[in-house]
Parts: sequence; C-alpha cells; structure tokens
Amino acid sequence: MAHAYTPGLRVTPFATVRRERRLPLKGTVLVKRGDPVEPDTVVARTDLPGNVQTVNLAARLAADPARVPESLLVAVGAEVKKGQPLARAKSLFGLVTQTVEAPVDGTIESVSHVTGQLILREPPLPVEVNAYLRGVVAEVIAEEGVIVEAEGAFLQGIFGVGGETTGAIAIGVDAPDQELTDDRIRDSHRGAVLVGGSHVSYDTLMRARAAGVAAIVVAGFDDGDLRRLLGRDLGVAITGSEDLGFTLVLTEGFGRIPMSDRAWKLLVERRGQVASVSGATQIRAGVMRPEIVVPRSDATADEATSEAGYGTALDIGSTLRVIREPHFGRIGRVVELPSELLALDSEARVRVLVVEFADDGSRATVPRANVELISS
Repeated sequence: MAHAYTPGLRVTPFATVRRERRLPLKGTVLVKRGDPVEPDTVVARTDLPGNVQTVNLAARLAADPARVPESLLVAVGAEVKKGQPLARAKSLFGLVTQTVEAPVDGTIESVSHVTGQLILREPPLPVEVNAYLRGVVAEVIAEEGVIVEAEGAFLQGIFGVGGETTGAIAIGVDAPDQELTDDRIRDSHRGAVLVGGSHVSYDTLMRARAAGVAAIVVAGFDDGDLRRLLGRDLGVAITGSEDLGFTLVLTEGFGRIPMSDRAWKLLVERRGQVASVSGATQIRAGVMRPEIVVPRSDATADEATSEAGYGTALDIGSTLRVIREPHFGRIGRVVELPSELLALDSEARVRVLVVEFADDGSRATVPRANVELISS
C-alpha cells in the first residue's frame, strides 16, 4: 500500500532547546558562558540612536541662514532639555527679539549655515534582551548576544499570536474536549500560562486579559475571532510582535477541536511549573512554530529518549492537519494517496494526498508537504 512520511508537531517531555538571544546592533553582553539564567535575566544591552528632530531656526528667527550659527545660545554637541532656549535673534530693526526653545530633550548634532536648520538628536533608546528560558548560557556571541540552552518539556503549537512571556502553568478546564469559558478565569490566574481545552472565544480572551493572564494555550480558535482580535486579516507576515496584553497558542487549529491527548497530558503533568511561551508563527517558507518550553532539572533518562511526531508513517486513515493555505488549520483524515505527481498552479509537480475534512466531510487534494500528522 502507498505510504509516505511527514513530520508532526513536537510534543515531548524532554528536549534540549537552544535559543539565540541577539541584540539588533552591537552592544554589551552581560553574562558569560556557563552562567545560569532565569527567563527575565538580562543577557545583553545596547542603546538605539534616538530620533532626529529638525528645527528650522532661519524661519523661526526670521534670520538669514548664514547668520543662524551666530544666534546659537548653546554649542554644537551640547545636551539640552525640552524648553531650554536654543537660539535668539532680533528682527524688525532690533525691535523684536525671537527665541527658539528645544522641542525635546536631546543633543545638538549640527547647524547648517546654508539651510539655517538645526539637527537635534533625542536621547538614545535603551534595548535589553532577556534569556527567555531558565537554563545556562551555552555560547556567547561577542558584543551581540548569547545562545541559551535549556532541557525540559517542549510543545509546539500550530499557530500563535503575541510575543514571548513566562508564567506558571494553570489548568482551566477538566478535560481536553472542554471549552475555556470566561467563568473559568480566576483572579489566581494572573501571570499564569492558562491551559484550556477544545476552544476559546474572543470574549473569554478579553476576560483573561483583564485578569492579567500571561498566555492562553488551547486547541482551537475561530478565524473570525482572530480577525477581530488583530483588527485585520492575518496575511502571510510573521506573528509574534502583536501587543495584545497576552500570548495565544493554538495546539490543533481553527474551530472546536479537542486538544491532543499527548499535549494535554504533558501540560497537566507540568501544572504549577514555570513555562516560557512564544506565539511567533510563520506558515510559509522558513516555518516557525509557537512554542511552550518547561525547563526541568529532574528529567530522567527515559524521558530523554521520548520524542514524538517525527518520521511517522502517513497512510490511508491517518489523521492530519493542513499547515498551509487555503485549508490552513483544518483537521481531516487521508482517504487517498495517489502515486502520480500532480502539477500545481506554480507548474511544480509534487506528490499529493486526498483529505476528508472532519468539520464538514468535504474533500480536497493537498500537497503532502502541506500537512502534518496528528497522533493522539
């Protein structure tokens, strides 16, 4: 019988996770190789150049641009405060005195005798990079950052929004097929990574945000609610930079879908432990998955050999998830595995399969590279 091999999401009680923590430009690394770090440990720091403010002194002083440098009250290179006089000149035969004040705090970079404009640079913007994981510094990237390594439970989601966060894992439902509803949100969930079941609604997310929940991990979400949450259609951009007040990770897809037994069991077993969560997702080339990492120091040798979701046989009847548009996030089962190649609109010829979707029973032909297996 025809079969293939396709990857699934990683859900494992033990993995070695390495994450690069890099500054946007060169700065100072604050830790050294082998140092233990916590998620909020600042590992590197730099300053971004401040914004530039242009002040047209010639126009403001009603003066010849060539004479503007003579009107300065502070030297080029000096730091000034907002409201501090920068330049002064007289006009109307000396009857009127004009004074120009600094619009913001900053440093005077230059004054042009040709245009009569002054360039004021705002104070630099400090940028800090934290460790994100509880672990150790495995490598130091000189003047740029570090690579942090942690060992522990690791779970990938199918889709997420929101940035990096940390919190203790809390379980908000009694079973993986239950919906996370707003009446299950507690004041004790403030700062927690709250695990739901099959679904969460937009209104419940808003209740969770008001309660200060750090992250919500559930199986499914409605695509209409996603547009409402983001205020726009998702498009193909990388997620993870959204300022939502929380991070959302979907383990299964869109719709009402029970969370897989493996993911549910792993998260329940880690109840109360601190997890690092990222919602960053890219579903096109260079796939990036949202993740939940629960660093542990007591992982056993048996756990270390337990890796799920790789090299699994894809066969007739296999349950799978589509991971690219136009059926992104839909769950179904394999009903055909044609042996011949199929030409796509791009003119590429690829191996495909026919999937029957669980939500409405419809069928579609999908490239095998666009699916991943789901195992209970």
